[in-house]
Amino acid sequence: MTTTYVALLRGINVGGHRKVPMAELRALLTGLGHGRVRTYLQSGNAVFTSDSDDEDPENALATALERAIEERFGFTVDCLVRNAAYLRAVADACPFPAGTLEGRQLHLTCFSGPVAPERFASLDPAGYLPEEFRLGDRALYLYAPDGLGRSKLAEALARPALFKGLTATSRNWNTVVKLVELSRD
Repeated sequence: MTTTYVALLRGINVGGHRKVPMAELRALLTGLGHGRVRTYLQSGNAVFTSDSDDEDPENALATALERAIEERFGFTVDCLVRNAAYLRAVADACPFPAGTLEGRQLHLTCFSGPVAPERFASLDPAGYLPEEFRLGDRALYLYAPDGLGRSKLAEALARPALFKGLTATSRNWNTVVKLVELSRD
């Protein structure tokens, strides 16, 4: 059965480092046997179809993509792959009024596995208001009314100890919405 997936590459094309041109990413995904490959922005977002019959297709596809990127470009890139239906469900489950906010005010962090609320016990949410975060399924929603660049909560959430053992990558809400749209096409 052909399924649509979204790939999120972590930390590429930032500050001239770890360059992965989107045309080459599309070619790489096509070379791995995937269909209907599309990319969005230069930050490592791709939508594609696959007939993967692996028991855990998301992880299998992410691992294959990571290997192909390392072989082609000579550096490692963490990749998360999510079923398009899953990404739509995560977007639909947003606990913040996404339709009334600017895309720069709302962010989604995707994780390679579940994140227990206990990881965040050291954070006092009241100390960051009006900024807020909520946990979802392998996801964290961040509301930062003044944007990510000025967010004290985003800075606190970026501490590596909070996500030890997990891969995490974030996208602003405009990107999330666009990836959901592309995955429906």
